[in-house]
Amino acid sequence: MPLEAFQRGLPSPEPRAVAERQRILVCDAKAAARGLRAGMPVAAALALVPTLRLREREAAAETEALLGIAAWAMQCTPNVALDFPDMVLLEVSGSLKLFGGLAQIAARLRQGLTTMGYSAHLAAAPTPRAASWFARSGKSCLITDAAMLESELSTLPLSVLQSKEEETLFSIGAGSIGDLLALPRDGLARRFGQSLLDALDQALGRLPDPRSFCVLPEKFCATIELPAEATQAEALLFAAQRLLAQLEGFLAARAAGTRRLLLSLAHRAAPATRVELGMVAACREAAHFALLLRERLQQTALSEPVRAITLQVQAIEPLEHSNKSLFSDELQQEVDWPRLIERLRSRLGAAAVHGIVQCADHRPERASVHLDRASAQAEPGAKQLALDFEPRPFWLLERPQALEESGAVPCHHGPLKLLAGPERIESGWWDGADMARDYFVARTADAALLWVYRERSPAGAWYLHGIFS
Repeated sequence: MPLEAFQRGLPSPEPRAVAERQRILVCDAKAAARGLRAGMPVAAALALVPTLRLREREAAAETEALLGIAAWAMQCTPNVALDFPDMVLLEVSGSLKLFGGLAQIAARLRQGLTTMGYSAHLAAAPTPRAASWFARSGKSCLITDAAMLESELSTLPLSVLQSKEEETLFSIGAGSIGDLLALPRDGLARRFGQSLLDALDQALGRLPDPRSFCVLPEKFCATIELPAEATQAEALLFAAQRLLAQLEGFLAARAAGTRRLLLSLAHRAAPATRVELGMVAACREAAHFALLLRERLQQTALSEPVRAITLQVQAIEPLEHSNKSLFSDELQQEVDWPRLIERLRSRLGAAAVHGIVQCADHRPERASVHLDRASAQAEPGAKQLALDFEPRPFWLLERPQALEESGAVPCHHGPLKLLAGPERIESGWWDGADMARDYFVARTADAALLWVYRERSPAGAWYLHGIFS
């Protein structure tokens, strides 16, 4: 599966190419349409296409891209191997039934690679070497019958061997794999070595071709460089979505999700801008991540234009799955509260949306506290409080508001009618914030329900403390 990633960050109108040793190594479709080809001298390419954007080959970046794709591809099969410098091999025989066949797996891989910003040649064959040769030649085929393998391989050019003896083989009249197979094996081995025959036999399935499979990393970290500096949120989101698609495949391979993402926006000189996303529940859907990230990027002030984006996930956790009903009933579907909370936090800020935890204290001001964690749920195994309270209002004033009296009757836009009470609360003697109050449920002239209290002190003043919804 050879890969190309010229415009992974953002679309670019200019043709692009990668050069090595002053020669074009590979070019994109725009450059190819203008006559550029692999092997062309750089000077000739620039003379033909003056607007060509050249980039020197970076072996480290290629290896990082291959490792990232290998980790992403493990969502289809755990048996993934690398064939350097440009190949990822997947052994999918054990996954055919799960995904519905070879064509469905290939379509899934092709769509995912496109979403991540890669263009690739995909091919399938009964042997790994044959599949790599088909892909390297640019021939997209899905061969399942071993009897067809030799005839299909015979049409491939000798360039798929990536051998130093290619020119010598061509000089003796061998221009394809079929020509090599027609030559006497003994003479071919004496002149070019046994390794050439072994490669042919491995491709045909006559010799084993063992591969070392990759190990899925524990953490996720991926970087994408932008072809041009960007400042707009939509442009940054476009590039970040390719990293999020790669993250989704990585998490799917681990059957896991995450509650926190860290996005680092690199600048030319200024320190990187950090954008953190916190989720209420573990998730791995790239579409949901992108929805939250859009809200955050629109509110993020950039000190300088962004040159590169790095996505990191340090902590992952097993993803819980819920059973679905056989018969869909929209009326019985539960509201997805975690997703709603996450969207509100992305738009309003994490401090503006929080949970509430009950405390073992009868004083209304201290009966609950804000929960600063991303989740509004109690810790697993924590003892749940079961305090017996009288009816309490949903809206509690930050500070009680003093009320006027008229003939020993509290007033709030008119006299109040006491409907229930008193609920006596005497507490706090141990920490110096003791209180002694009698609470009542009162009704105003416009039928609003209030929570008022009277101090059990000589003055006995009335206060408004809460409003019932």
